[in-house]
Amino acid sequence: MTSKTENNTTKSLSEDTTKLFDSWLAADGPVALRLRQKLLPVEADESGRGVIFPPTYADIGYNIDTLADGTRVAAIDTVGSQANRLEPIFKSAGKDVDGNELNALASLVPQIEIVLHKGGGKKGNKQQDGGDGHIEKRSLLDLAHRSADAVVLASPTLAPEIAKAFEALRNTGNAALLAAIAPTSLIFGVWDSRGGTGEKRPRLVRSIIRAWDVEVLHSAAQFNSVWKALSQEQQQELEKEAKSKKIKLSVKGFQDAPATFRDDARKERVLGGVLAGGSIERDVTVNLVALRGIRGGNPAETTQVQKYLLGLALLAANADLELFLREGCLLRYANDDTWTAVPRRGEPTGVRFPKQDELIAYAAVAAAPFKAKWPKDTAGNALPLEHNFDLAAAKKLLAKKDENAPAEPQ
Repeated sequence: MTSKTENNTTKSLSEDTTKLFDSWLAADGPVALRLRQKLLPVEADESGRGVIFPPTYADIGYNIDTLADGTRVAAIDTVGSQANRLEPIFKSAGKDVDGNELNALASLVPQIEIVLHKGGGKKGNKQQDGGDGHIEKRSLLDLAHRSADAVVLASPTLAPEIAKAFEALRNTGNAALLAAIAPTSLIFGVWDSRGGTGEKRPRLVRSIIRAWDVEVLHSAAQFNSVWKALSQEQQQELEKEAKSKKIKLSVKGFQDAPATFRDDARKERVLGGVLAGGSIERDVTVNLVALRGIRGGNPAETTQVQKYLLGLALLAANADLELFLREGCLLRYANDDTWTAVPRRGEPTGVRFPKQDELIAYAAVAAAPFKAKWPKDTAGNALPLEHNFDLAAAKKLLAKKDENAPAEPQ
């Protein structure tokens, strides 16, 4: 079935756009496309200064580096986190009554889902054991390690296909098989660290958000429970019960929890975000050198693979992400995007980046040879790409010794 979206967007594909994209794939083309976006906190003052909350890590708190000149730079969203936010833009949002994808980008990549279990998975709970009709699934586009994820390796009907694709990459450099099954693994990077090949592919799209010239702030909170409103008898009974159970009343929310704020207890202070005195920037890079290094089984297939991946990469790089990154970190775009092409030598030059409908149109045409390989029924309609997670297969993975697997932290 051909979607309405595909028909409509194909008509908007101009010759100039095709020539521009072909020039980016040419051997003498630029080494990269780069987008630098200035971001602002929604609560920024007139000068653009505002408080935002970076991600918090175990042991180190915020990830802040101090440069030689004393400037403090905070990681607001890492490369890995950005990739995990971008990949689901290709995820299905459902279909209309005619069977067309509501999300135009979803028609460009296989919508592979892994069925983890039926119901809530709690033993002995009939309602959660499939009785309510609930089926727990995960899209391949949501998995942390993409096509090399452990859940994929423990899915008997999917694992052999992925293994074959990685073997082709490793042995002959042919990326066509993986592009037909899991193209976003080639866009956002993948490492078959637990499979049989150890094949590693770099990201074609790299994005990161940093805040410059930051000052760390702290917060404190006072929890006031209902304790004072209880009668003396109620308080005594609760104190007696808590003592017998060897638990603090405040742990269960029955007593106040005052904040402590002492100079000799700085490690106990609660982080309260950072004040960004400098700019907050999002850097996006499309690695054209890595893209041109990807091959198919022959020259014609190489061209097909590169055009397909370029179309997906440009859509990902140009995506207008929602910038609600976490509690206390809601950002917005400060101005229009400015793209530059980075040459091998010389200064970067500005480029007229095509509009969204042109990007989708190009990607739809480039996706056609790979969509032809997706499973279909006798009427030519795409079949659901579902695979079952197998617990026995997962247990075998635990027993397997793999030299390529990352070392466990000491």
